[in-house]
Amino acid sequence: MDCAPISTGSPPKPLRPDSPSIGWLTGIVAAVLYAGPMQAFAVDPQLLPPEQAFRFSARALNDRTLEARFAIADGYYLYRDKFRFAVSPEGVVLGAPELPPGKIKTDEFFGKAETYRGTVVVKLPLSAGAGQTVVLAADSQGCADVGVCYPPTRQKLTLAVPAPGAGPGALVEATPPRKNWFQ
Repeated sequence: MDCAPISTGSPPKPLRPDSPSIGWLTGIVAAVLYAGPMQAFAVDPQLLPPEQAFRFSARALNDRTLEARFAIADGYYLYRDKFRFAVSPEGVVLGAPELPPGKIKTDEFFGKAETYRGTVVVKLPLSAGAGQTVVLAADSQGCADVGVCYPPTRQKLTLAVPAPGAGPGALVEATPPRKNWFQ
């Protein structure tokens, strides 16, 4: 059984240099080439929320010492002099935090400042609280290397302070990682 030939229409006409289509096409190509590099500056960087950029966790080392930790994401840093810690309930008092030395950075926002990258561990002397549950609040401030600084951020968590002579408590995260249901 023979079929009738199918026509695909007339062949496309070649573009002539004086054709309006060439001018339109040249304009589109020029716009894409010009906008491409400029668009890199217009795109906002994908910043992490502060609780992910500066993950806070803590544990009670013993009945007299708490250990606060910040896991700082790559491309971010925290300011040493912006740390503040508080504990409740009343009657439980924190001593002066024992901060490790930071790296000196000349910062466009705060001038010469000590900063932390990676992980920072702070020891917090505790006056009382053995056998109690306490709420530890940590204030911190940091920036992303792309030039964006976060406002001061407060993160809280609840810790069980062990009785005298008991071992250290478990590490508690202020913002536990989310479960990925698709793995």
